[in-house]
Amino acid sequence: MLEIIVILLLAVGIFFMFTGAIGLLRLPDFYTRLHATGKCDTLGEVLIIFGLLLYHLFHYPETPLVPVKLLFLIIFIFLANPTATHAIMKAAYNTGVKPWKVGEERR
Repeated sequence: MLEIIVILLLAVGIFFMFTGAIGLLRLPDFYTRLHATGKCDTLGEVLIIFGLLLYHLFHYPETPLVPVKLLFLIIFIFLANPTATHAIMKAAYNTGVKPWKVGEERR
């Protein structure tokens, strides 16, 4: 049962990472691309690391420090990724990067 949960978490995480990559390639401007990658990558990375945490926790109980490190990594990703995405978007807006409008040509 544990292997099924781990495989499901890894598969959903890979799906979100893949969706973020498609959003990066297909969306029309800087802001929407950054939004797609910021959201999808954060969730995808956390799901993948959580799957690895569960797998290691139950298959290698003699090394309890590894799941703790993975948990700290999840917390760091949840804090750092949205903050970095917001800072990059704010810097782009302050330097004059214009948002895309409906009807404009894609760049």
